[in-house]
Amino acid sequence: MKITDKTNITILLPAGRLPLDIMEESHRLAAEFGFEFYLSTTQNLRLINVPQSASETVKEKLGALGAEFKGPGKFPIPRLCVGKPHCNLGIIDTEAVCMKILERFGKRKKVKGKLKIAVAGCAMCCSAPKNTDIGFFATRDGYEVYVGGKGGAFPRLGRRIARKASQKKVLDIISTLFNYHDRKTIKKQRLIKLLGEDDFPFDEL
Repeated sequence: MKITDKTNITILLPAGRLPLDIMEESHRLAAEFGFEFYLSTTQNLRLINVPQSASETVKEKLGALGAEFKGPGKFPIPRLCVGKPHCNLGIIDTEAVCMKILERFGKRKKVKGKLKIAVAGCAMCCSAPKNTDIGFFATRDGYEVYVGGKGGAFPRLGRRIARKASQKKVLDIISTLFNYHDRKTIKKQRLIKLLGEDDFPFDEL
């Protein structure tokens, strides 16, 4: 089979959790159609080398179990560290915070690409919130929030825009930044490119 006869399908995993029924059915389908799995750096499950002829069947079977698939315009699922209570350094339950974010923003439509969110349960920042478009981590006094960070060939540390912030404040910051990004851009664009704008809504702390 030629490589052009194959495709990849990415299953979105909120908080990096893989439901057991989706895991079981994915394994069964992989055995039937001969594809492989890749756990992506964005904590999603990518089915790789899926035969084109089987792709709709795979999506139908997994979609029936509630699986959602990556596609344009979807709100980005935050990248997390494992958090409390699974890490003895964790101050917060990162899964619960992730679900709060998705509860408020998950149904937002036509989100432009190139925006990522990261959440860390402590100042060790294992999920790299300081190098993400919008990142925040927990301290004993609240959250520190960073904006405009990036990885890649030319990594940049984000700009700190909040300290000792409440969870509500963090959610409001996310809302402000997504609204600003949507208003200021025509196509997908990293947030770092907007930091120099005169009307950027947050000052560096």
